[in-house]
Amino acid sequence: MEGMRYKHLFGPVGSRRLGISLGIDPVPHKTCTLNCVYCECGKTTNLTLERKEYIPTDEILNELNEYLETSPDLDYITFSGSGEPTLHSRIGEIIDFLKRNYPQYKIAVLTNGTLFYNKKLRDEIKNADLIIPSLDAASDELFRKINRPQRELDINKIMDGLIEFRKEFSGKMWLEIFIVPGLNDTDDQLQLLKRAIKKIKPGRIQLNILDRPGTEDWVIQAKKEALEKIALFLDAEIIAEFKQRKKIRSFSRDIEENIISTLRRRPCTARDLSEMLGIHLNEINKYLRVLIKNGKINCKEEERGMFFKTKLK
Repeated sequence: MEGMRYKHLFGPVGSRRLGISLGIDPVPHKTCTLNCVYCECGKTTNLTLERKEYIPTDEILNELNEYLETSPDLDYITFSGSGEPTLHSRIGEIIDFLKRNYPQYKIAVLTNGTLFYNKKLRDEIKNADLIIPSLDAASDELFRKINRPQRELDINKIMDGLIEFRKEFSGKMWLEIFIVPGLNDTDDQLQLLKRAIKKIKPGRIQLNILDRPGTEDWVIQAKKEALEKIALFLDAEIIAEFKQRKKIRSFSRDIEENIISTLRRRPCTARDLSEMLGIHLNEINKYLRVLIKNGKINCKEEERGMFFKTKLK
């Protein structure tokens, strides 16, 4: 995909769970109901519960038409991005458009699940094939520590919404839990999560961990041994590593070299790179992740955010 041609689509990217996935980002950067301590996209700049048409729906549909008319090989079309996709008030229309015009593709929604108490929203997304909401805490105190929600949100209301959605939804629902060592990995908190999971009844429980620097530098990656014990207790699976990017058709060496060349000149944030190279922020983040893992670049938290730079030879 040519990054400069699409403002609201990104990828296709290799997903740990979804194979080859074309992303739809239907809200502006960091427009979200939460400001999670571990978010790899940075701090939330618009903490809100307001659902509205943040991005013109026609623009999204036009981009989807242009890209999908070439019949690309995809496992999923996924609502994701750097904010909460269910804040887009016309998400249901986009899902219905895809189901009508491109029924060969499965649709996934990656969401924090905070708005599922809203029956209208639940109805809008019920035609998706897979919904992956998150639940990192089952107590309000810990919910506020980890997820730092918009003040009107209440964890019990959120869990009730997830329970209701599971009853109404005929597709697949997988529940994601992000493990923050020292917070939601204690015996008491895991017991509360287990009780909540029993009521929600997701098809799968998936454990996620820090993969790249989060919003707060004190958040660390959970140890493998501890994670395996949690997975056993919750009857959950640990999300596997990403597929090797070099095996994914959409991974471009030109983009990789452009990023490295730019970072040789001066350190940049992911947003800087996105604006300079004309590539969607989410796609930039996927390349940065690979470059860090391959030891080609490193990162450091500065006043303006996370800066990336090439390693000294």
